[in-house]
Amino acid sequence: MRVGRDEVAGPAPRSGGKAAPQGLPIYLGIQRDIERKIFGGEWKPGDRVPAEHELVKTYGCSRMTVNKAISSLAAAGLIVRKRRSGSFVALPRMVEPLLTIQDIRAEVLSTDRAYHFDVLHRGIRTIVDRTDADHVGVPLGTRMLCLDVMHYADNLPFTLEARQISLSVVPEAAKEAFADLPPGTWLLRNVPWTDGEHSLRAISADEVMARQLRIAAGTACISISRRTWRAGQLITFVRFLHPGERHRFVVRFGPGPGGITDVRK
Repeated sequence: MRVGRDEVAGPAPRSGGKAAPQGLPIYLGIQRDIERKIFGGEWKPGDRVPAEHELVKTYGCSRMTVNKAISSLAAAGLIVRKRRSGSFVALPRMVEPLLTIQDIRAEVLSTDRAYHFDVLHRGIRTIVDRTDADHVGVPLGTRMLCLDVMHYADNLPFTLEARQISLSVVPEAAKEAFADLPPGTWLLRNVPWTDGEHSLRAISADEVMARQLRIAAGTACISISRRTWRAGQLITFVRFLHPGERHRFVVRFGPGPGGITDVRK
């Protein structure tokens, strides 16, 4: 069988590319060189990967070979390809318990990334519609503190939060400024809870969500709705919107009914 010129390592690449060991397929040498740049911190999460025509010049190979290397890196989850935008170094995906009430602030800080949050909207509403009351899980006439919050990891949008807090159960929330702690962290520190419920679904980001999260419209996202109660009374109803490429879920389970031992995001 005849071997094409791009199938095994040949001359050293141009413009700073690292040559693959002799006998190693060139696409794999390119893949390993890019992996070295990612793992070594030269290319950071969110950085744009050079376009294929730039990599062709750098490594002195065909575009087909470069495409094969990039496809392998994308399949491995190290880079993310975005239509019309190019390829980017993938963000590290959070892995965290899902069967517990998570503190987003603590999650981000645990990965040695800088954390901050912005309260995008704040208001109080009274629930007067029966369908709305049933959906939220509170009696008619309940006053709810409504908050939209963006959480950031290293200045990149991490999670968009839309929260409602029952002022019948947590009246002190009405006067809380949430200047130092995000609402979820504040609630965990100040309001005991007895029951919780998570509901997950996949959605596509619309233009407003995409703009807020700095992702392309249509990007797959994970929507998690959470309710927490204290002795049967709703404390808070919140929806978290996570860009799918920045999060993953892991479920650990055993045989038989009730065999789930851990669910992680």
